[in-house]
Amino acid sequence: MASFTERMAFVLVMALCLSGALAVDRGNFKTCDQSAFCKRQRALKPGESPYRALLETMELTNTRLTLQLINDNNKVRLLLELYRLQGNITRVKINELKPLKPRFEVPDVLVREPPTEPLSLLSQDENGVVLSLGAESQRVIVSARPFRLDIMEGRDVLMSLNSRGLLAFEHLRMRKDTQADSEAEKKEEVDPANPAETTKDEDDKDEDGMWEETFKSHTDGKPNGPSAISLDFSLPGVEHVYGIPEHAETLRLKTTDNGDPYRLYNLDVFQYELFNPMALYGAVPVMLAHNSQRTTGIFWLNAAETWVDISSNTAGKTVFGKMLDYVQGSSETPQTDVRWISESGIIDVFIMLGPTPKDVFSQYASLTGTQSFPPLSSLAYHQCRWNYNDQEDVKLVDAGFDEHDIPYDFIWLDIEHTDGKRYFTWDPHKFATPKEMLQGIMDKKRKMVAIVDPHIKVDSNYKIHNEIRSRGFYIKNKDGGDYEGWCWPGSAGYPDFTCADMRSWWASMFAYDQYGGSMENLYTWNDMNEPSVFNGPEVTMHKDAMHGAWEHRDVHNLYGFYVQMATAEGLIQRSGGVERPFVLTRAFFAGSQRYGAVWTGDNAAEWDHLKISIPMCLSLGLVGISFCGADVGGFFKSPSSELLVRWYQTGAYQPFFRAHAHLDTPRREPWLFGPENTALIREAVRQRYTLLPYWYLQFYQAHCTGQPVMRPLWVEYPQDPATFAIDDEFLIGTDLLVHPVTEEGARGVTAYLPGKNEVWFDVNTFQKHNGAQNLYIPVTMSSIPVFQRGGSIIPRKLRVRRSSTCMEHDPYTLFVALNPQRTAEGELYIDDGHTFNYEKKEFIHRKLFFANNILSSINLAPDAKFSTQSWIERVIILGASKPSKVTLQTADGQESQLEFEFDSSMSVLTLRKPGMNAGEDWKVMLQ
Repeated sequence: MASFTERMAFVLVMALCLSGALAVDRGNFKTCDQSAFCKRQRALKPGESPYRALLETMELTNTRLTLQLINDNNKVRLLLELYRLQGNITRVKINELKPLKPRFEVPDVLVREPPTEPLSLLSQDENGVVLSLGAESQRVIVSARPFRLDIMEGRDVLMSLNSRGLLAFEHLRMRKDTQADSEAEKKEEVDPANPAETTKDEDDKDEDGMWEETFKSHTDGKPNGPSAISLDFSLPGVEHVYGIPEHAETLRLKTTDNGDPYRLYNLDVFQYELFNPMALYGAVPVMLAHNSQRTTGIFWLNAAETWVDISSNTAGKTVFGKMLDYVQGSSETPQTDVRWISESGIIDVFIMLGPTPKDVFSQYASLTGTQSFPPLSSLAYHQCRWNYNDQEDVKLVDAGFDEHDIPYDFIWLDIEHTDGKRYFTWDPHKFATPKEMLQGIMDKKRKMVAIVDPHIKVDSNYKIHNEIRSRGFYIKNKDGGDYEGWCWPGSAGYPDFTCADMRSWWASMFAYDQYGGSMENLYTWNDMNEPSVFNGPEVTMHKDAMHGAWEHRDVHNLYGFYVQMATAEGLIQRSGGVERPFVLTRAFFAGSQRYGAVWTGDNAAEWDHLKISIPMCLSLGLVGISFCGADVGGFFKSPSSELLVRWYQTGAYQPFFRAHAHLDTPRREPWLFGPENTALIREAVRQRYTLLPYWYLQFYQAHCTGQPVMRPLWVEYPQDPATFAIDDEFLIGTDLLVHPVTEEGARGVTAYLPGKNEVWFDVNTFQKHNGAQNLYIPVTMSSIPVFQRGGSIIPRKLRVRRSSTCMEHDPYTLFVALNPQRTAEGELYIDDGHTFNYEKKEFIHRKLFFANNILSSINLAPDAKFSTQSWIERVIILGASKPSKVTLQTADGQESQLEFEFDSSMSVLTLRKPGMNAGEDWKVMLQ
């Protein structure tokens, strides 16, 4: 019998779930006006800044410039640090010169202390200083009164800081009612060179929310008082900005003048609304700005609640209005202004100066790392719901995929698999023999994911809880006791993942002798790690909870990042450092790409939610997180068969491909919607499996370079303004363009095919289309409009089996798409698919190219050692001419004639059974 608290937890949870199933309760979440620091900062209007630079305090070393700033209104001094970093990045840090106590600086997100390059002084006078940033006449101008920082290249201003005078830095102070008691003590500490501490000023203004703030029934005591920071950035020549996920929003960010700013504050939002700036589960404080000349980026390294305002001098102008400006010779340069506001911490901003999109991706990767290289199987199809009932249910679902000839690699278990929501355990009745279950799916070369959430049931009979409590690893409340909140188990404690010792202990719990019933084919899902606290303010943790010396307000957006970090480390350690982990997280921050995959959370079975999955994943890819997907079919509600089919067709071409559904929805395994729809879903899933070699290559390249896997068209066609706002189609790598069908009842879609000199081949019909055009494509229910770029070579495996591992040694088919204006190129990457041995050069990496009627494979990694049983069983050349003969030359110089077929109506040449090993040198010559 469930205890009273467990029953109450269930009632509360179901109430939340049912209300969420209808629509998000916006009243549970703050607007800017309800967030005291945001309201306070947003009340500041553009104008002359009170801050000036004290040039006499400037110190310039080989690696950095330091300079004091003073607020002339209150005489508080700040310390500006400016660094020129390797790779065309400028770092600007601003902190109090002498804070009352240390202010939080984000650790662990940067992969290393960024290496610097020399700064040199070009000129200096009483108005400011000019510093060289090295190459291409780039320089920084620091203006003294008011303080302003401009980054220039030649005569062009690339970016300005504080040009609108919105720099604000709420210094730490004593509360007025305690100030008198310590006045004598303060006088003893006063620095004559820094009289700020004796100045009576705006400190006397005790505005609402500075020292205490109430939202609904929750009061946030603020022992440190107001501590917000703000800085504005101006981007001349820019009309398009992107990034700052996670929001259910278009790819191109909108201006916020007439509404709330975009909010970055990790929250558990049931069935979120679309097209608004409300915060969601993750926060990456990175924005990209793009025009046809340049791409730049801003990385605001702060983990506190953050709001981002965007305004533009061209916002709201009609096309006619812009044309009128042109005709009348208007000289107004388009400009976007961005303002960042955070509740606490310091200003620590990295300005990535491009100039190309790929440069910005490399620059950001140099700071926070690249996407982890996932196991190949995790790029295949995942089957999930809340919840598969028991081991027999798992067995039947697994058998259903085989019966209906649909491949899958992972089956997932949600919270009901545990013993009373105690993570690292199994329900003793429903999952009594988990190893037997895991062995059963392992025998079919398949795997399982089980959920492990970071809220821990308060139960003295629960080993995990007892260990965390005895070691003092729980987050504390403001009074020093263990913080407790309400979540799925009822009363729960929250481990302090900001503590390295706690993370190490957590990782050790994934060892096979600690996590009973686990095996090597069991992987992990971290949900609810915003953290979600059902009875907390905004369904999350109180900001005055304590992580050691720091308040939760300082670290909030880091919590999910640390949970995934510790979990991924646990999966690595359990294998002795051999096996790559797979960990899915709902909450994330900058750098989360290093630890696994994310998904877009609790979406709904609605057409608009299908559409929004594209820009949401594109936005994540732009800020380093490539391994993104959305719940296929929608988590809440029940999809029509048409919506479900279209969602499978879309999800098959997104990086993380998982179907998932809410506890209260009818079952929706792919074969439950009639044989016609089963066949359509089967075909979509099979297309995913044939393309796994290409997906795996894209993730290898993302891991090596930081380039996104799923990318907006403008990334590859940065000078084509027609691509800048497109978010209903996308590229996978450089060579596949996908325009999913996301409209109900659609009979056609219009796809933009970019590139004036490009040609694009329909991958289904092999029909050729020229670039730089809008192409209308008639569609049926079986249509997934996908195009291969002319000038590319894409490897596929056409023998689809029950799982990706079953296809390991199968042969490849090479699809060579020709463009008469360029050489066709591609790559093939092969390793064991699951270990870190690729770091020891155990892989095959081949360059494939077609030029002068010769198709060749050469070794891109001659020092690497790996062998494969796979061979090339077919080559299909699109846009070809008919040869008189085809000759294969292998690495040993042997030559043989190959059979071929030529379809003159489509100009398609097929070479059958060439038979060369995929890891060796060879040439195929057309004559």
